[in-house]
Amino acid sequence: MTIREVMEIVEGKVLVGEDRLDDPVDTACGSDLMSDVLAFVKERTVLITGLINPHVLRTSEMLDITCIVFSRGKLPSEEMLEMADEIGITVIASPMTTYTACGELYIHGLPGTKKKPKEV
Repeated sequence: MTIREVMEIVEGKVLVGEDRLDDPVDTACGSDLMSDVLAFVKERTVLITGLINPHVLRTSEMLDITCIVFSRGKLPSEEMLEMADEIGITVIASPMTTYTACGELYIHGLPGTKKKPKEV
């Protein structure tokens, strides 16, 4: 799936990264807890969240997250958008709730991230 398809499925608007709409994504993760994102996310993932703060961008940068979808119509600050553009993360705003956006992406074929196996 591409970021463009993600944008269309979540009825979103691109805020930053229109030049990256044809980049591929492999999985999606919906969470407002960045500790969970750190535990489960891989690269080329779409993060769907209602959390609007710079920590979301820092976490996304560390994990090579391709795209962030801010749910529930939430809009990040201009400072956050500039930061996202600098680090190469596409930002989309969606009117959908996190749950609905995740469900729509899943039924359109984008799998969730897999739970890490337990350590022995």
